[in-house]
Amino acid sequence: MSDDLKKEEKNERMQWSGFVEATVVNFFDEHDLAKMSIEDGNGNKAKLSRTKDGGVKVEYSSIILL
Repeated sequence: MSDDLKKEEKNERMQWSGFVEATVVNFFDEHDLAKMSIEDGNGNKAKLSRTKDGGVKVEYSSIILL
């Protein structure tokens, strides 16, 4: 596997986690949602839920095809 391909896959995972932890969490908070699930169609998924103390619990996964 070429170094460029490895870097691209790593960048894609970082982009998904960054997107979830920033953009998605901000949307979740702005709209005062209790639960939310998203999927990008490429195997990347995330679930968000509100905790009892008002925090946000985030679970996400990435799928990489080799």
